Amino acid sequence: MKKMNSYDFIAIGVGPFNLGLAALTEPIKELDGLFLDQATSFDWHPGMMIEGTTLQIPFIADLVSLADPTNPYSFLNYIKQQGRIYSFYIRENFLLLRQEYNKYCQWVIEQLPNVYFESKVERIYYKEEEGIYAVHVVHNNNQEKQVYQTKKLILGTGTSPHIPQCCAHKKEELIHSAQYLNHKADLQKKKSITVIGSGQSAAEIFYDLLQDIDAKNYELNWMTRSARYFPLEYTKLTLEMTSPEYVDYFYNLPAQKRDEIINRQKHLYKGINGDLINAIYDLIYTKKLIDPSLKINLRTHSELKELAIDPTHDMFDLVFHQQQQDKYYSHQTESVILATGYQYKMPAFLEPIKGRIKWDNKARFDVNRNYTIDQNATEIFVQNVELHTHGFVTPDLGMAAYRNSYIIKELTGIEYYPIEKQIAFQDFGIDAKKELCLTDLEHQI
Repeated sequence: MKKMNSYDFIAIGVGPFNLGLAALTEPIKELDGLFLDQATSFDWHPGMMIEGTTLQIPFIADLVSLADPTNPYSFLNYIKQQGRIYSFYIRENFLLLRQEYNKYCQWVIEQLPNVYFESKVERIYYKEEEGIYAVHVVHNNNQEKQVYQTKKLILGTGTSPHIPQCCAHKKEELIHSAQYLNHKADLQKKKSITVIGSGQSAAEIFYDLLQDIDAKNYELNWMTRSARYFPLEYTKLTLEMTSPEYVDYFYNLPAQKRDEIINRQKHLYKGINGDLINAIYDLIYTKKLIDPSLKINLRTHSELKELAIDPTHDMFDLVFHQQQQDKYYSHQTESVILATGYQYKMPAFLEPIKGRIKWDNKARFDVNRNYTIDQNATEIFVQNVELHTHGFVTPDLGMAAYRNSYIIKELTGIEYYPIEKQIAFQDFGIDAKKELCLTDLEHQI
């Protein structure tokens, strides 16, 4: 008999990754899970829901299809139910509009009875004598408190906007890309706007503001410390790296080597869509053709070092370091948009159970191959925090179904959804059992 408020697992945070898990576990009747999120509702990056922007993966990488193409929570079933499947077919574009992906996720949530919003997890304690976690939750803006019990936890609390250290003292006056649309109207009243960052968000914001630069008459700047505006590499042999084989290969490398590799792979998961780069160039060309006096500035190799506010002129004073020339220069602007990405922060509710978690020498979760972080490698699973252990595929929506299938197998001991082990044509490493591996000394000889 099930105890009151007792579940096989409790998932905290309902973004696309845990939502995919909710959809895939729903048909598994012997697996009773609870999904909690403190937000009032699901709304995926609303501040970046710029009209016309798309995901950078095909629609088949929805919440469920790569694990179970017959699942009723697939995007194709959603769009069929909306009466738009033929319109989507005629559109001939496999990339989903972000607005459409958001509506699709909301449609899935409406059908899942075990997903609860306005449910803030305050603390988690471990009951040693019972071998269970007690999850203390506040529902509906402090209206109701509950304690739930479970043997398994799945953490999917996501990441928070990253503010560079040199900007932290003025973060209230700055705009992060996550809030861009909330401030767009006010931004376009300024005389100068500076976008800082080199990824997809920075590019989308720059392109969006570029549309109205002549009508609104502002100066538009795009600064990045990157060596260039790197395109997201999307060739097929590179895409093979988003595979179980590459996860295995990367995971088995030494931790120091993994960190070195990730630092060199940012263009594989933080680059800009190539079509967008070309569209930006073409639009600058067109705008400049009509009005050569427009102030449009793009500058690479420029790392932001200092930020201050000049109250007399109502301006930001920025100091950049041109890395290749090793020179510092100043830049004034009326507004700053930080497209500086996101970072993970350990939720405060984990504090009472920190001792049950494995940590590496950089105070990061020491994630096991099966996506657990607890000492027993069976209790606490994570979603999208294993970049340093499982590689750049970690935030990829296209690999979410694989990870969720893996987690479901760990939860149940049964492979409900077939887990692919080999999909790539290429080899990422050598097989010591099949190949003659020379020592360094033998190689020198």
